[in-house]
Amino acid sequence: MKNPTPYLYSPKYRPDIDGLRAVAVLSVVAFHAFPEWMKGGFIGVDVFFVISGFLISTIIFENLDRGTFKFSDFYERRIRRIFPALLIVLLVSYGFGWFALLADEYKQLGKHISAGAGFVSNFILWSEAGYFDNSAGTKPLLHLWSLGIEEQFYIIWPFVLWLAWKKKFNLLTLTILVAILSFYFNLKGISSDPVATFYSPQTRFWELLSGSVLAWFFLYKKDAFAVIKLKIDDWLSSVIYREFVDADGRTLSNIISIIGSLLLIYAFWRINKDVSFPGKLATIPVLGALLIILAGPKAWINHTILSSRVAIWFGLISFPLYLWHWPLLSFIRIIESEAPSRGLRVAAIVLSVALAWLTYILIERPIRLNKSGKVGVSILVILMAFVGLVGHGANVGDGYDYRGSIRGLVNNRSELIRTPATDQACFDYVELKTPLFNYCRYKNLNSNETVAVIGDSHAHVAYPGISEFFESRGESTVLLANSSCPPFMRSPTGNSEAEMEACNDKIEQLLGIIEKKKDIKKIFVFTRGPTYTTGTEPLTGEKNIIGNVIPLGRFVNSAQLSINRLAAKDKQVFYVSENPELDFHPASCLTRPFRGVVKNCFVLKDSVYERQADYRQAFSLLKNVTFIDSLPVFCPLDRCLTFDENGALLYADADHLSVAGSRFQVRRLLLPYLY
Repeated sequence: MKNPTPYLYSPKYRPDIDGLRAVAVLSVVAFHAFPEWMKGGFIGVDVFFVISGFLISTIIFENLDRGTFKFSDFYERRIRRIFPALLIVLLVSYGFGWFALLADEYKQLGKHISAGAGFVSNFILWSEAGYFDNSAGTKPLLHLWSLGIEEQFYIIWPFVLWLAWKKKFNLLTLTILVAILSFYFNLKGISSDPVATFYSPQTRFWELLSGSVLAWFFLYKKDAFAVIKLKIDDWLSSVIYREFVDADGRTLSNIISIIGSLLLIYAFWRINKDVSFPGKLATIPVLGALLIILAGPKAWINHTILSSRVAIWFGLISFPLYLWHWPLLSFIRIIESEAPSRGLRVAAIVLSVALAWLTYILIERPIRLNKSGKVGVSILVILMAFVGLVGHGANVGDGYDYRGSIRGLVNNRSELIRTPATDQACFDYVELKTPLFNYCRYKNLNSNETVAVIGDSHAHVAYPGISEFFESRGESTVLLANSSCPPFMRSPTGNSEAEMEACNDKIEQLLGIIEKKKDIKKIFVFTRGPTYTTGTEPLTGEKNIIGNVIPLGRFVNSAQLSINRLAAKDKQVFYVSENPELDFHPASCLTRPFRGVVKNCFVLKDSVYERQADYRQAFSLLKNVTFIDSLPVFCPLDRCLTFDENGALLYADADHLSVAGSRFQVRRLLLPYLY
């Protein structure tokens, strides 16, 4: 490294980088508020990663080089930069949630506040991800996953660099090797486990480290290629301009900046939430951000657009704006129980900008410039720990259902909560400590026969009513089912080859257990049929929500194979067709805090029959099985039922039945087949 120079903790201020921050945050905000026209806006997070890696590594490299690096100084500055705005957002979210959220929602918010205060949101959200996870739009602190990854980078990377510097290792070589390793994990994981790849620090660090590599070259090799750069600039000038232009490097910088900007525009346009991301596609926004930073502050785009007063202003408030915008949008969605209107979304964004500016002016900047030293930092740390404990309290306290703000507003709310997925009695019954399948419930009444309920998650929600009925008759029942994986041979589902292989293993284990159990004589099968064969759901209209789409003919043939296999073991099989799927969330039909008027909830019979026509026709022709058609019961008139005759909500979400719905299904549809 070069000889020590006078101490300078922060890199020279570049207004264009603040402008690039503005591009990043505004793209994320636009994506969250208007995903229909800003489909790739989420890549703004990747731009943030590059900027963070560049700036933080510049600081670390410079101060290691000068022998002035101190962990205490580094983390003190990080705490002053991040904690103030984050504390305010967490506290406001907790306070508003106290009045606005029902118990289960507040319980989850408490967990996410605790995770956000501990900078482990990415791990918590990773653990929650799955078919039964509630919508991302109803998690007010979902966006803190990226902050978790950045903070984990800030914790790990300075120590790695300091240790390597002490051992006299080449820091550039180390940075490149770690970045390559992280990128490899990213490419490998995107096909086998896309959720883990999205949230894992080891599959995201390469984005920050790409900024670190650029920081190293800026510090130590900025002038190494001066002659080559001037020659390239001279050639470009001769190609572009008619008259002679001095080779001052500006033409090359402009070209680099333009290419970087075009890459970002292309990424905003082409990348969307339906593609596998990050994966190799993440290289597009990462490279775009790197080129814009590399171009330098004198490039025309950097100097004129990114360094404009408006861009700099948004860049300065980018961190609090990122923190504020998503909780506002999410709380509105929770209160509305559906996607909020465009007007409400616009109002939320305007309010988030105002709050971000106030947070920056009144809280963030004064604390960052305050010279109270370690006392002020200690107070911030104590406050963050306190907020984390407060959030944890709401989580372990089950959302404090005694709050006065939600008393009298919980009618039917329990119907939106699903019953447990497993119990120890079932594990003992199937003689497996950890069965492959997701749902395993057993009601042992020491009867000679056990009625089995199998299928996917729709079997899970059908089980309570069936179990209660047979319990009243003194007969045992068992639930054996999977999420998004119906028990049909040779038609495994999943978002990747690994998931499909896992589904196939689950199917084989499940069917093998049923074959082996001689006490199982009667089997009821439930699956979300039309979703597998169309790849869409009425609620969102999204395609491939559960992975691969299975052609109807193959799906029916697979069902027949499984049915024949069970029938060969003297099992009586009943297939219950799919209940109507809603194009709204049933929570919107209930009163809740801040919403006194509820939606007039219904789905038209004709639309349900049209969606299920081919599926119902095909499954009604299956052999060795009794086909039970749900629709005449759930859709007796021109509108399908959402509530039963007693006013109980039939659905837990847009397609899964509630406990009341499972009871309705038993008494109105299944009763003749249960005796």
